[in-house]
Amino acid sequence: MAAVRTRAHLRKRRPAGRKPERRPALARTAAFIDRLPWVLGAAVLAAGALWFSRELIFSAVSWGLAQVGFVPPVLLAGGALAYWRLADRDLPRVVRFRQALAAEVFALGFAVLLGGVYPAGVRLAGVDFGRVSLGGHLGAALFGPNVFVGVMRLGLLAGFGVVLLHPRATFRTGRTLVRAGVRAARQAPRVLVRRPRPAVPAVAAPPIDPTPVIERVRTAVVSAAPAKPNPALPPIDLLEPGREGETVTMDNRQRVRLIEEKLAEYGVDARVVEVNQGPTVTQFGIEPGWEVKTRIVKERDAQGRIKYDKDGNPKIRIEEVSRTRVKVRRIKQLEEDLAVALAVPSVRIEAPVPGKPYIGIEVPNVNTTLVTLRQVVETPQFRRLAAKSRLALALGQDVAGEPIVADLAAMPHLLIAGATGSGKSVCLNSIVCCLLLHNTPEQVRLILVDPKRVELVQYNDVPHLLAPVVVDVDKVIGVLKWVTGEMDNRYRRFAEVGVRNITAYNAWAAREKQPALPYIVLIIDELADLMMLAPDETEKLLCRLAQLARATGIHLVLATQRPSVDVVTGLIKANFPSRISFAVSSQVDSRTILDTVGAEKLLGRGDMLFLPGDAPKPIRLQGCFVSDAEIERLVNWWRANRPPQYVEDLINIKGWSEDEQEDELLDEARALLRQHGRVSVSFLQRKLRIGYNRAARLLEQLGEEEDEDSEG
Repeated sequence: MAAVRTRAHLRKRRPAGRKPERRPALARTAAFIDRLPWVLGAAVLAAGALWFSRELIFSAVSWGLAQVGFVPPVLLAGGALAYWRLADRDLPRVVRFRQALAAEVFALGFAVLLGGVYPAGVRLAGVDFGRVSLGGHLGAALFGPNVFVGVMRLGLLAGFGVVLLHPRATFRTGRTLVRAGVRAARQAPRVLVRRPRPAVPAVAAPPIDPTPVIERVRTAVVSAAPAKPNPALPPIDLLEPGREGETVTMDNRQRVRLIEEKLAEYGVDARVVEVNQGPTVTQFGIEPGWEVKTRIVKERDAQGRIKYDKDGNPKIRIEEVSRTRVKVRRIKQLEEDLAVALAVPSVRIEAPVPGKPYIGIEVPNVNTTLVTLRQVVETPQFRRLAAKSRLALALGQDVAGEPIVADLAAMPHLLIAGATGSGKSVCLNSIVCCLLLHNTPEQVRLILVDPKRVELVQYNDVPHLLAPVVVDVDKVIGVLKWVTGEMDNRYRRFAEVGVRNITAYNAWAAREKQPALPYIVLIIDELADLMMLAPDETEKLLCRLAQLARATGIHLVLATQRPSVDVVTGLIKANFPSRISFAVSSQVDSRTILDTVGAEKLLGRGDMLFLPGDAPKPIRLQGCFVSDAEIERLVNWWRANRPPQYVEDLINIKGWSEDEQEDELLDEARALLRQHGRVSVSFLQRKLRIGYNRAARLLEQLGEEEDEDSEG
């Protein structure tokens, strides 16, 4: 028969030879008696005094209580309790003193309470208590005419005693309540939807020193008085205004919930703190949470023994060991999972967002908003920049709907890359229209190169052009040489006058009533065609212009749809710090143009990354759109008001041919051939210290000369 195990059998057996420990109350009482032997003597003396002279003692006590009321017995009781707490040597000294002080506070509160209940005093056994009582005076002052107010004040005093007894627990409780309130206030994310701002006419002003490349002003004061239009410039009405009601409000709250739930599924503590809706994408600001590491600890009593519950199981608690922020790369690794959860082709994570303490997750909008050129040109940001620089460019709007404008004079050159249909040609058209809209031919001149013959030929006969649009690739080398010669001529003028740049020269020309020098902007639509025709000559001329032409007011804008390393070489990239990348096909192309990935995830149709020369990271924005009808109206206005002003030297430039181009090292190569009788590409590289391409071209020219001699 199975034995029945009762509660007594389940108790732990005490080891043999070990005495049972006293309970805490009995232990304290025994310690108190052991440490205070004089208390018994004092008690014996008091008993003898009371027995032999009790009438005298009663008279003295009655007189003392009549003078000071409730204070002596109450304070004596509090002092006894305080001394009892001080005598407990098992507790730390700080805890003992705090508990003693709390005992005195509670005793004083009790005295005040009695004084408030009996403000006139009370007679007990013939003794008038509270006549001049400290408790009576404080109680009457504390309670006053309203008992409820007195109870609240007394509760504050009792709360002070509680803080003295348990300061850490009180602080933890208050901190928990404050955190709970803050967490509840942050539950609903802040959704910001930028509305298009009202149109403001542009202002034309004389040029002054250029400003930084990019100007992003969140708040601006717009003048109420409209600016007077300049009759020498085309009106802004030639461009189509932006459509006010086109902004579509997305269901961003649902997207916020999906993002937070998906991150929580992968064990990432994060929450959305800000939502910025732009024309193409919506940026969700993610604040990383905390990674909390805990451990399980068994509870123990004051003697270090493990505590057990009623079922005999040890009591445990979860203790926090460390708390660290969630790493950014854990969130960046979830790009594809977030795209699947949000049902979009791709998402782009920007970590961190410049100037913000959070990570940006850019999610494509279901319906994109068209950003027109006039919509950006009429903003206060562009007006301020156009008043300072002749080469102000309207680029588009960022992910928050704010206009992005740039100064070509401060860049000072721009490199644009993008696949077919990504919006590269529309960007070039918007740049040309910005220059035509705010400058006369005396201020800015243009040289346009369009090997495709379809994008820039519509600007022919515009008075800003120095020559008709160049469509023959073999003439581009001659154009670059002419621009290089113009740069050298301007440097010679600066040296004669004693100035350093075009701004100082034009200021001198205004004082001396001399003609000012216009800015020259060279725009090449397809760089790959030039690099295929004459890579060495093209790279040498472009790099020389990029290095030296800024001070003379000559600026370059290059575009290509094939951003490979043989087109955008390292030397060209080094001299073009400002770049724009539209959608490309691979990460390799993105790294070639921007030195970072991200362009392969762009959506096309004007979605681009702009990397200013003074910014560490590219900025995503939706480029400005200008239609063919707007370009035609603007070009017709200039044709009707000003005739074309071409330069004769540029019109009569001959096409470049490799046969007519003789290398300066050809004579040395001929001498090496006569000396050794036979040469090779590697031999010419070593002897002449040149590259492979140039050595191969010299060898071809030597071979052609030998063929001609043999035929002759």
